[in-house]
Amino acid sequence: MALEFQHAGGFKYVDLNSGSERPPVLLLHGLLGNPEGWFDAAAALASSKCRAIVPYLPIDEMPRGQANVGGLVQYVREFTDFMDLDSMVLVGNSLGGQIALKYSIDHPEHIAGLVLSGSSGIYETDVGTSTFRRQDRDFIRAKAEKSFYDPAMVTEELIDRIYELATNRLRALRIVWVARSSMKDLVVDDLGDITAPTLLIWGAEDQITPPDVAYRFDRLMPSTQLHFIEKCGHAPMMEHPDAFNEIMINFLEHSIDRVALPSASI
Repeated sequence: MALEFQHAGGFKYVDLNSGSERPPVLLLHGLLGNPEGWFDAAAALASSKCRAIVPYLPIDEMPRGQANVGGLVQYVREFTDFMDLDSMVLVGNSLGGQIALKYSIDHPEHIAGLVLSGSSGIYETDVGTSTFRRQDRDFIRAKAEKSFYDPAMVTEELIDRIYELATNRLRALRIVWVARSSMKDLVVDDLGDITAPTLLIWGAEDQITPPDVAYRFDRLMPSTQLHFIEKCGHAPMMEHPDAFNEIMINFLEHSIDRVALPSASI
């Protein structure tokens, strides 16, 4: 779905249904993802009377000292301050999930709930750094196909975007730095402290953060619901958007609004 980006305060983002009284939902993309991967979910949320915000995360533009998980968490904090968001639901895929988790650990008072999909933070089988050492399209395609159950999801447009990153030395270096930080800056020891209601939506055929990762999140976090989507890889919101959105919106309506809205009748 084509949505219009806003540019304000030094940030680039989509903001739908800003007048909603329900807790705003902030959708965070992954290392090689982009905001457009969340556009179907954002539209579905807006149709369900939620406010949906999709920020662009400048992963390949961060200064050297901030090109890490901590720097991205700080960037998101500055963005939420700019947007004047007090209590929110953080939704993250892959690295976006790890950012959401670290934000929740650092600022639990602002978190009404979490939705994690293929989240980093425990372990990954492949974070994609080798993509930036082999700058040929066939290799990039093979690596990209690991993210999906259906190889048809790997379009020429996607290959073009990754190839452009891989062949730009400074942008590629920043992605490698962030990827290395993601492998080191894990959240395992802090998961038990996250008490916000948490939804885990996982691709049953995820090769990057396999189902075992989802089970570990489910076991280590106090308040979770776990759902698998069959014939689905690392990005369920893109590969099976209808199923993903139905699960997410049901969770928001039944597990978040009753807790987060002062006027909700229980």
